[in-house]
Amino acid sequence: MPLFVEVALPVPMRQTFSYLVPDTLTQTLVAGLRVRVPFGRQQLIGLITDIKDSCSLAPKQIKAVIDILDQEPLLPDSLYRLTLWAARYYFCSQGQMLTQALPVALRKGMDAAPKSMTHWHLTAAGEAAAPELLKRAPAQKKVLERLKQGRLTAEDIGHLDLSKAAFKALSEKGWIAAEERTAELDLGWRTALELDETPLKLNPAQAVAVATLNQQTGYHCSLLEGVTGSGKTEVYLSVLESQLKQGKQALILVPEIGLTPQTIARFQRRFKVQVAVIHSGLTDNQRLEAWRLARSGQAAIIIGTRSALFTPMAYPGVIILDEEHDSSFKQQEGVGYHARDLAVMRGHLEAIPVILGSATPSLETLQNALNGRYQHLLLNERAGAAKNVRQGIIDIRNQPLKAGMSTPLLNEIRLHLDAGNQVLLFLNRRGFAPALLCHECGHLHECDRCDAFFTVHQGLGEICCHHCGNQYAIPKQCHECGSTMLMGQGIGTEQLAEALQKEFPKHPVVRIDRDTTRLKGSLETHLDAIHKGEYKILVGTQMLAKGHHFPDVTLVGLLDVDGALFSADFRAPERFGQLYTQVAGRAGRASKPGTVLLQTHQSDNPILRELLHKGYGEFARAQLKERQQALLPPAWHMVLVRAEAHLASDADAFLNAFAALLPNDKEFEVIGPLPAPLDRKAGKFRRQLMFQAKNRNRLQQEFERVQPLVEQLPEGKRCRWSLDRDPQDLL
Repeated sequence: MPLFVEVALPVPMRQTFSYLVPDTLTQTLVAGLRVRVPFGRQQLIGLITDIKDSCSLAPKQIKAVIDILDQEPLLPDSLYRLTLWAARYYFCSQGQMLTQALPVALRKGMDAAPKSMTHWHLTAAGEAAAPELLKRAPAQKKVLERLKQGRLTAEDIGHLDLSKAAFKALSEKGWIAAEERTAELDLGWRTALELDETPLKLNPAQAVAVATLNQQTGYHCSLLEGVTGSGKTEVYLSVLESQLKQGKQALILVPEIGLTPQTIARFQRRFKVQVAVIHSGLTDNQRLEAWRLARSGQAAIIIGTRSALFTPMAYPGVIILDEEHDSSFKQQEGVGYHARDLAVMRGHLEAIPVILGSATPSLETLQNALNGRYQHLLLNERAGAAKNVRQGIIDIRNQPLKAGMSTPLLNEIRLHLDAGNQVLLFLNRRGFAPALLCHECGHLHECDRCDAFFTVHQGLGEICCHHCGNQYAIPKQCHECGSTMLMGQGIGTEQLAEALQKEFPKHPVVRIDRDTTRLKGSLETHLDAIHKGEYKILVGTQMLAKGHHFPDVTLVGLLDVDGALFSADFRAPERFGQLYTQVAGRAGRASKPGTVLLQTHQSDNPILRELLHKGYGEFARAQLKERQQALLPPAWHMVLVRAEAHLASDADAFLNAFAALLPNDKEFEVIGPLPAPLDRKAGKFRRQLMFQAKNRNRLQQEFERVQPLVEQLPEGKRCRWSLDRDPQDLL
């Protein structure tokens, strides 16, 4: 009797596909196995969702499965159910969501079973060698010192950012050697947990939070709201100790790759257990190896960015999201899922606690905590000897500025540098200048594919559009009048760093933004040098604002906040409040008192005043009330439809046809179509349509009703369109 399978494939069509199982494939079939199947002219890898003994397709139409790749399902039942729920919630295909949940190597057909691993160790000559002999080869010295602490695997080399060339050189010297070991399951940590350092003494607020979290059994979601520097990580470590002693694993999500090395270091210092690391900076094989370690239970702690959310755990214990407010947890390309919301759902399905930590919680999370859906734990004091920072506004109206800096700010910088401290200056604009201006005719050089100006990158000798990546050599003459009097208009981080180096020649300056940290390991190198005190002045974009601990930084200056206060996005005040509080939190984290200065032309702005005088907690609660009055998220629930086309009329026609299919009443609001804040990007016109509903279930039902109708609209063939559930960015 023939067997048929339903297969979910990584294609946008919201359906599964039927295939015949040939008699040659005799293994036991269950849902969740990967299969290789023909699809059009190509072969795709999908997952079995159902097994049937009949098929409604005509025999000529049905194709056969080429190969079955697994002996057992790749995902545990809880994760499989999570992908089904997410596919429905985010209006995407089951195949798209299932493939999100698998590492890239498995999507390409690699074996899911653990393989042998390369282990590096010191030889007798290496044991005897003194690291001082490698003074002129710092990369080799770093590897040698690390190997003196114990063996290293290929995965360790990746996430500790060690040089492969250094391994080769040391191997040629005969100081180190590699051996292949078959992967053995070592679950010793489950019976005997070893600590590498003594835990710090908790203050009363931390102790209450830890006791509350450790008493919970089954699913609980808790918001740990603590001011910057209040010791949230120490709370995580204490909860982790309790979970690891019970033989359970922990999944820790951080928003940025840049935060992963310091998080790994902190957890490895405390616990003598295997840590698996998953983020986009690793190779496909490294991510697969980490996934295998987590799935087998060998890795006690899994640390990663957004995509690590779907990593299976053999012994699930707790999920922790650090900096839960960060917009990096929301995927912008492809399936627009939010890792925070899916983490909460995963905790519910696996019956384990979820901890959301932040000094500046998102309004969605704060509302859930205030209405009792989440447990609300507060840490209101800075941990240890750290004191609260002194805050001040510098009104720069009618003041002369030097590279965007006022005289009071420069004087304050000089004071802190003379005292031997570090200074951090925040400017959320990379490049040398945000625009290229002709001094003769006033022409601003605009990207020919977007409604945006070119940014000048002096060091690279080019002008670049930060929206579409369009780039050219810096022109010698004005495109409009032919004048050679061209100048950068506005200040970027590159120009600011140059100006500071001239102003304070005795104090080294480091710039940290996407341009200076492109090379692998460059961010870690910069951060390491900052901690050693090699740089006294830190200049950066919001990469510097996220969770970094700089004990010697005593002054933080925010140069240009006016742009952040005015935006077409209703989330702009919330984002600014979070950014200001996070940047301010980098000051005075050790025993030295900190100062935060904010330059603005809007010194009497009510948002600024409320934030400085009442703090983020009060500010966020006031923002929540405003959102409720305006019927905006999180009070109401939103879906954003984006459409882009070479002709604006094509995008408008499609969105108008879409809107006509939806209700418009007291509990369901349709807004648009409207031009996106950046109307033209990469040569295409962009339009948006917003839907808001008072009731989340009704929003779901209406969209499920109209989605098949929308896919049949002839207007949809003339544009590209996408749905964004719970949008975080209207730009």
